[in-house]
Amino acid sequence: MTENNPALDGKTPEGTTPDGTTQPRRAAVIINPMKSSGEDFKAAFHRLCETQGWAEPLWLETTAEDTGLGQAREALEAEVDVVIAAGGDGTVRCVAEILAGTGTPMGLVPMGTGNLLARNLGIDITDPVAASHDILTGTDAKVDVVKASLDHSEDEQLFLVMAGLGYDAAIMANTVDGLKDRVGWLAYVEAGIRHLPGKPVKAKISIDGQHPVRRRIRSVMVGNCGKIMGGVEVFPDAKLDDGILDVVILAPAGKLGWLTVLAGVFGRKNSKNTSVEYFRGKSAEIELDHEQEFQLDGDHTGKAKHLKVTVEHEALTVRMTV
Repeated sequence: MTENNPALDGKTPEGTTPDGTTQPRRAAVIINPMKSSGEDFKAAFHRLCETQGWAEPLWLETTAEDTGLGQAREALEAEVDVVIAAGGDGTVRCVAEILAGTGTPMGLVPMGTGNLLARNLGIDITDPVAASHDILTGTDAKVDVVKASLDHSEDEQLFLVMAGLGYDAAIMANTVDGLKDRVGWLAYVEAGIRHLPGKPVKAKISIDGQHPVRRRIRSVMVGNCGKIMGGVEVFPDAKLDDGILDVVILAPAGKLGWLTVLAGVFGRKNSKNTSVEYFRGKSAEIELDHEQEFQLDGDHTGKAKHLKVTVEHEALTVRMTV
């Protein structure tokens, strides 16, 4: 990832204005109260800001009606120095959607089950206070974001890690919440086993507007970075700042179909394995002959039969220790 010199709204990294007046830096925390550890983290974060010489933070809680978009806009209007997404991947996506292209850095305090972007960035997912310290003392890096359009809609949705049509999205749609609370990401394994049976769907996949390939598939996934739950590296060549999308098609066939898929994912050097195919480009368009479940960064968002995705190179600034 590319580091840059964080100078936002006329303020230097040291917290001074151009005329030399000292001005303490300020963070905004956009937090999902359903994911957080309550007042303990809030008190700890306030103490951390005080010890690091930061001003009292702007504290904004998400709601069922507004899961982060409005709060991120409020943080931008307050001209804070960093906007921290404290929650799961859904909170991170909402905050990133507003911050992308603004230059205002986003920090991550992982509090969800997947924490996909945090895992790929090497951010501490076990200690919210430690992750917060790394944000307040860290530097900036630029990462790519991906815009997704469903069923030819003009409304685009942003994702940072991965989007999927088919089997992987069905897992996200049918994971048992109570089990997820008890065993974490292993709940997705249970859902995956339940959904192994199923029929393939006809698909056309076009990369960078080229002539489409036609396949019968169970899943198509588009990756901006490599790792998913359990540390599985579905896209080994993917990098968050390379301006390239990685697309994988899963097409199990026969009684041992899913075993060949596993062999293809974990042993990509076998070019004869047609159960798993990889493509790369700056954009991709996927069209299915009937609707399939759809997910963005592990969040099930409905069904679709057409998906168009485009990468926006280094559109988002992330604040962390690198």
